[in-house]
Amino acid sequence: MTKYDDASWHCGEDFPKGLPEKNSATHTGMFLNWCMNNNLHSQELKEACENEIESLKRREITGADFVINALDGKFSEHDLNDFGNAFSKDYYVDETDFADKFSSFATDYINIFDSLAEERDFEYETFYHIEDTYANYDLMKQIIDHRFLEWKKYRNLN
Repeated sequence: MTKYDDASWHCGEDFPKGLPEKNSATHTGMFLNWCMNNNLHSQELKEACENEIESLKRREITGADFVINALDGKFSEHDLNDFGNAFSKDYYVDETDFADKFSSFATDYINIFDSLAEERDFEYETFYHIEDTYANYDLMKQIIDHRFLEWKKYRNLN
């Protein structure tokens, strides 16, 4: 089983003091939110978390809320369908052929928020200081949408 991410991996000594634990899942939550809004989640996840998924789609909770509360901080291949896993294994995972040619999710995430911060004349203290908001999700959504189209072309799926 492939585990893509786990909030506990981010909560070690390097995690900034004073930030909520949920911030360890902001990035994962944005990606998984996109997957669920594009129906790339597994049937098992849909059955196990139907109410939470509907709350997410209505924007009543964020992706990080979902990851922490519904998935105990873990994001794995069991959460996605075959198509979602194929995309995730090329884009969410670092150092893949697709990521080398286009980009990875983590690189896009860092670049978009570093650029945004620079435009606003500030700097995020760490990766974990990026706010878990729908405004930020909407920025990432545009990038993921673009990468998904590139990926489908890359995989000859159009």
